Amino acid sequence: MPLPGPARSLSARLLILTIAFVMLAEVLIYTPSIARFRNVWLNEKLAAGHLAALATVAAPEGMVTPQLEAELLAHVGAYRIYLSHPGEPLYSLGMLPPAPVSNVIDMDEQTPVSMIASAFETMMQGEGRMSRMRGFSPRDPEAEVEVIFDETALHDAMWDFSWRILGLSIIISLITASLVFLALRWLTVRPLMRFTEKMVAFRNDPDDAESVIVPSRRTDEVGVAERELHHMQTAVLAALKQKDRLAALGTAVTKINHDLRNMLGTASLVSERLAASGDPEVQRTVPRLMEALDRAADLCSRTLDYTREGGPALQRSRFPLADLARQVEGDLSGAMPAGAQWRLDVPEGLQVHADREQLRRVLVNLARNAFQAGAETVTITAGLADDSVAVTVRDDGPGLPPRARQHLFQPFAGSARPQGTGLGLAIAREIVTAHRGEIRLLETGPDGTAFRISLPR
Repeated sequence: MPLPGPARSLSARLLILTIAFVMLAEVLIYTPSIARFRNVWLNEKLAAGHLAALATVAAPEGMVTPQLEAELLAHVGAYRIYLSHPGEPLYSLGMLPPAPVSNVIDMDEQTPVSMIASAFETMMQGEGRMSRMRGFSPRDPEAEVEVIFDETALHDAMWDFSWRILGLSIIISLITASLVFLALRWLTVRPLMRFTEKMVAFRNDPDDAESVIVPSRRTDEVGVAERELHHMQTAVLAALKQKDRLAALGTAVTKINHDLRNMLGTASLVSERLAASGDPEVQRTVPRLMEALDRAADLCSRTLDYTREGGPALQRSRFPLADLARQVEGDLSGAMPAGAQWRLDVPEGLQVHADREQLRRVLVNLARNAFQAGAETVTITAGLADDSVAVTVRDDGPGLPPRARQHLFQPFAGSARPQGTGLGLAIAREIVTAHRGEIRLLETGPDGTAFRISLPR
């Protein structure tokens, strides 16, 4: 799959989200700001009205002409001003407004919520609306001032302030988004794109060592991810190479197996004729020769079986497990040392639903490995465990060496004997897995080894 284009890339989405989040933050900042702007504007009008009223009160009789009074009102932006002090008569300045008052503003009863609501109300409905505002003057806490004015100027001033805030917010959001975008792109997006390119290249050509990512020296999560991806790709590459070698080995064994078995058959016939010889030295060496030939033929067969493509074909049936265990005892007669025992502790009524021949191979492999490792007694026990049939094969041998435990169930690597191939446990695991079961090592040590096979009921 090709990488997405710039419009659908993670970088573009990151940029858009950053701008959106910054604008959201600006909105949250703007809401109390516009309310405070309105409150400051109204307080300034109260102060200006107070000064205008004081100017007319302090002037000598007849000094305030109608023209001067009109100029004072125009400077305040009001139609009428009322001023009162405690113990003094009410003083008024101006004339009646051209339109009736439709809004009353009490500066002493405002709360933060009401200030925000009134601010947006003024922006939506304030143009041309006549308002009456009352409150104490900011210049004299004992002077109560009341001003009647047209909210159009306040409405226009608030919209001008909002447009300035919007422009500033856009500039801030673009600068912030660009900085965050560049930082995150360098810290996250670029490494992610590098991951993606390496993974796509590795998927297209997993045998190419150049497609394995080279981790950087970063110590953060990205550095950890790079190193883990490097280890994973290296392990997969090694596994693929091993599988290629196994496939080549299977092909080679398939080609030479027929001829090799014919040669081994001929050698076996010659060995049987040699066995008829009366020479004591020949009589002593022929059994060892026959054993070596049988082991070579068995190795060819087992290697060929394992390297065949695909898992074992199962022919399931329901049968008593105890009967199968007794059959395994017969199959082991030639592999059991003198004095060795195959013990059964399997209920007669316990049945399993599996491929009888394949399950027999599993038990034979486990028991043969135990006897070849030096065990004198191998015991098979079975019972029901939840929704599975649990079969345990336990021996009294010396236990598995560390190398065998480390490479357990790995072909050509997990053998406990110098001449072994490690195919017995690998084939056993393949067969049990094909049954949707599990085989695992329960314990191993100087007192013996135990394997547990769990098969679905």
